[in-house]
Amino acid sequence: MLEYIARRVLWAIPFMLAASLLAFAIIQAPPGDFVTTYAAKLEADGQQVDPARLASLRERFGLDESFLHQYVKWISAIFRGDFGVSFQWQQPVADLIGERMALSVTLAFATMLFTWAVALPIGIYSAVRKYTVGDYVVSVLGFIGLATPNFLVAIALMYFGVVHLGADVTGLFSPEYEAAPWSWEKFVDLVKHLIIPVLIIGTASTASLIRIMRANLLDELYRPYVTTARAKGLSEFRLLLKYPVRLALNPFVSTIGWAFPQIISGSTIVAVVLSLPTADPLMLDALLSQDMYLAGAFILLLSILSISGMLVSDVLLALIDPRIRYR
Repeated sequence: MLEYIARRVLWAIPFMLAASLLAFAIIQAPPGDFVTTYAAKLEADGQQVDPARLASLRERFGLDESFLHQYVKWISAIFRGDFGVSFQWQQPVADLIGERMALSVTLAFATMLFTWAVALPIGIYSAVRKYTVGDYVVSVLGFIGLATPNFLVAIALMYFGVVHLGADVTGLFSPEYEAAPWSWEKFVDLVKHLIIPVLIIGTASTASLIRIMRANLLDELYRPYVTTARAKGLSEFRLLLKYPVRLALNPFVSTIGWAFPQIISGSTIVAVVLSLPTADPLMLDALLSQDMYLAGAFILLLSILSISGMLVSDVLLALIDPRIRYR
């Protein structure tokens, strides 16, 4: 097992380097650069564009250098713990994304726990009680959850909260804790405010995993090994959890690699609607303004989360499924 984990970790290193190169190429792909975007904004605001200042900015940020030279300079600085300076904000990227990325990861982790806690038992119930009233109700709610955009649910909850409850459901902190240093009270306030975003972002994921769990468990429930175990006298509950559910968990575990970064990057519109101080709105702004170092740091971190999630899912799959061999 240790050899298997070590081999997967070693394979993750070249994948991360390739992901960093791809991330940098994606940022450089649109025509122009940050200075071009900055000049366009000045012209749109009716301000005079000074060519000398634009040339000075391009030289200062090294935008006239070749793609490879800029990439080597960027990735070598990251290895030293320096993510560069944001063009737009004129602040170190690490300072800008530190707390926002931590809040995004917290929100994504809470959403994943919510989707698993809800989808697993409901999916099992729907498979075991197939074609019953409960199964049909779960199926209808699941299809509604899949068809309803998250941002629409966010707007509906905002309206309901303001009009009927007189409460503001936006943000992740109460006004008195927004600029306050971290403390136990601020953490409790964060947990209270996480409930609404988790419900909104987790709706579609939960509905999808319920359908996946139901379909996979139905494939396992009528296999010969289940009939054999039942004939040996195992109780229905123990038989269900020990064999078919264990094997039907594979899709759940295999989704860790893409679900975690997908929750972070896929909740951008919800974060904008709910005014969440997470990484998503800042990442969107960085991509629109072609802020190379800021956008590159976000994309690189999301890629690292994907690769790390795939590593975790591979190890967990090897642990829960005896059909998967380390070699």
